[in-house]
Amino acid sequence: MVDKHELAAFLRSRRERLRPEDVGLPSGPRRRTPGLRREEVAVLAHISTEYYVRLEQGRAPRPSAGVLAGISGALRLTDAEAGHLHALAGTASAGAGLHSRVVRPSILALLERLPQTAGIVMSAAFEVLAWNDLAVGLMEDFGDLSPRDRNLARKAFLGAELPGAGGRPYGISDDVGFRHDVVRELRSVAARYPADPLVAELVEELCEGSGDFARLWDRHDVAGSPALRKTFRNTAVGELTVDCDALKLTDADQHLILYTAAPGSPDADKLALLAVLGNERQSSPTSS
Repeated sequence: MVDKHELAAFLRSRRERLRPEDVGLPSGPRRRTPGLRREEVAVLAHISTEYYVRLEQGRAPRPSAGVLAGISGALRLTDAEAGHLHALAGTASAGAGLHSRVVRPSILALLERLPQTAGIVMSAAFEVLAWNDLAVGLMEDFGDLSPRDRNLARKAFLGAELPGAGGRPYGISDDVGFRHDVVRELRSVAARYPADPLVAELVEELCEGSGDFARLWDRHDVAGSPALRKTFRNTAVGELTVDCDALKLTDADQHLILYTAAPGSPDADKLALLAVLGNERQSSPTSS
């Protein structure tokens, strides 16, 4: 399938962010609109201007992989952006149609065996699918939530009244950067799973419910730089800063996200205290 509307919008967004000098062209007289001209992109991509114009208007036939490679080079796309372009044009390998929400047993077992590590497994659409006890202490008890409320994208953009967090998911310090990463990743996910109703409904809900999300969505950005450290504000132990490693589970298109602290550091002591508090809660006769 070719998503002509999204393909056209993505091409326009990438063209408009470039300046002539970015691609070795003279800037010339002042331009009325930002970015390169369509004919300049066509020349750089070695295709006709008419065909490129039709691509940006959503009227062109499906472009070949060779044409897309030329356009990727002309627009100076990153590897992630080039992959997104191929997905929109239908030249990327097709997935199963629906993103996976099933975590394989070996990953579930691994979560429980990791010492002094808070871990979660997140679906392509930002739903927390699995977690260990320390993640409950650091973030929240996901078992008390419905699958809908375990979605971190919803929490980031629609959870304005988060108790004790100042409107930020789990009080994280990089909430603005996280929101940008959510939008960029969902752009790629929507292209990989164009027929998945859960993905489409999530994007529609976020666009309608959050002006910030809608604004960022219209930028057509894909793939950001993941944060390697996060600072949480936890109700039990206060602020703690942890290393954040997101490991891609390629077979299921999921992420295993691990939060750790340097041994012997004050933050490691706080994680250890969260583990103790979690064990006490589990052993309490009043715990559910």
